[in-house]
Amino acid sequence: MPTLQTTVDGIALPNPFVIGSGPPGTNANVIGKAFDEGWGAVIIKTISLDSSKVTNVAPRYARLRTEKSREVIGWQNIELISDRPFQVWLDELNMLKDKYPDGRVIASIMEEYSKDAWVEIVERVQATGVAGFELNFSCPHGLPERRMGAAMGQDNAIMGEVCRWVTSAAKVPVWAKLTPNVTSIAAGAEAALAGGCQGVAAINTILSVMGVDLETLRPEPTVEGYTVPGGYSCIAVRPIALRMVKECAEVIRDRFPGRSLSAIGGIESGADAAQFILLGGDTVQVCTGVMKMGYDCVKRMGEDLLAFMAKHQFETIADFKGHSLQYFTTHADLVRRQAEAKAAAKLKAAEAKALVTKDGQWEGNDFVRQTESLAR
Repeated sequence: MPTLQTTVDGIALPNPFVIGSGPPGTNANVIGKAFDEGWGAVIIKTISLDSSKVTNVAPRYARLRTEKSREVIGWQNIELISDRPFQVWLDELNMLKDKYPDGRVIASIMEEYSKDAWVEIVERVQATGVAGFELNFSCPHGLPERRMGAAMGQDNAIMGEVCRWVTSAAKVPVWAKLTPNVTSIAAGAEAALAGGCQGVAAINTILSVMGVDLETLRPEPTVEGYTVPGGYSCIAVRPIALRMVKECAEVIRDRFPGRSLSAIGGIESGADAAQFILLGGDTVQVCTGVMKMGYDCVKRMGEDLLAFMAKHQFETIADFKGHSLQYFTTHADLVRRQAEAKAAAKLKAAEAKALVTKDGQWEGNDFVRQTESLAR
């Protein structure tokens, strides 16, 4: 009988489905809702010591739909990190620990390039009993002037240094959330893991411009007629996310065995989750999917994943984690494999032709070979 229960970096989870950092984890009320619906863990919306500089705008989302079904396949946001005071968050994290003692809360944190600030936020937040940290090195918009988010994650030397600051102060597991807005996400994974992180999470949103309104000639989402590039998510990014998760998984397999990977990118079903786990994910995070479908979508995703596991006779997540990585190779190897397969097929066809089953099949030019094929 398959089970979704899993343990990642010492954190026991009822299932691998994790609320990704963002609006679905923006306060204690919605986090409680997630636990009530059965999510394995919740990563809170990113917090910092000073929320006074965080001011969101509206509208701040733009959606890409298919023309016929009007299904939302792409989602852009220009939303910033949490605008709620740090002390409010500490109070709510303590409250959640009391109300949901078995609930796994992971704190997403972001700070400027200051060791004192990073150490302070780690020490004060972990005192509330959170299960772990996720370091936001990946928000692609907002606060770049403070060298936060992707502005930090795009510099591997700085990111590695910050990871060392955090892991020296943290008493719980630490994951680094990586930006896809780089030439090599594998290099980012290597820097974060070399910096001491127990795991990495990938991918965050991809910097994008959703589109331009051909009536107003203004890019969307428009705020008083203007906008900024924002983070792109939803099912349209899944193929890119799968590729980058695969690359991170290979870094872990080859250089940091035993470290973890939390996979993110357009996951809306158990089948989606299975693909990311097959490419090396220990857990899967869902954020935009919850905004589209609601917190109860975790039940359907869990049932779908269990059905997949039962079909292939997998008992645990570990039984198929990373299974599909073995099927990636080089183009030169693909050419070689195909040539060998064609040669084998040609030989098999020739042997089949040589096997005489009726007298009318004997041929003078191939008589000796046909005779040999009948001998044992």
